[in-house]
Amino acid sequence: MQFIAQTIADVILVKPKVHGDERGYFVETFRQDKFEAALGYQVNFVQDNESKSSRGVLRGLHYQLAPHAQSKLVRVIQGAVLDVAVDIRAGSPTYGQHVAVELSAENKQQLFVPRGFAHGFVVLSETAIFAYKVDNYYSPECDRGLAFDDTDLAIDWRLSLDDLQLSSKDTQQPAFSELEMDFDFKINYYAR
Repeated sequence: MQFIAQTIADVILVKPKVHGDERGYFVETFRQDKFEAALGYQVNFVQDNESKSSRGVLRGLHYQLAPHAQSKLVRVIQGAVLDVAVDIRAGSPTYGQHVAVELSAENKQQLFVPRGFAHGFVVLSETAIFAYKVDNYYSPECDRGLAFDDTDLAIDWRLSLDDLQLSSKDTQQPAFSELEMDFDFKINYYAR
């Protein structure tokens, strides 16, 4: 496995080694010791989630407030998505900036999105099965989001607005300027 820091260093692209031949392939999708060595801290995933969506479905941008903040390790089992992580840590030199990576069943890459980031994705293929690990349980009272089309974020979702499908919740998320300040760049959210 390769662990590649993105333009926001705390967001990590994971490139697994794929072993394949005419019979098919084998890939190791997660290994705790290598993962923690690459990050430099411990992350304990507690739940795996999976969703299936059709082309143009945009889910996000979502995050949870502390003490229920979540890190995610995301990947695509079928199809392709554009995956986006937005830095919402006050005081961060990359505050308000984002990383956007295409994840697909073909490239088998994964993206680690740490606590202190809003996360979302849009389906680029006809359908996509999206799977992810989280290190904290879902908490409805701590669930928050940002407007996917906020001009301050300037995210290129690669599809026209007419092609996007959003939940009613995601069409009503607040602007980045209205962000509920919960994350501080100087705080280690992984300290035990």
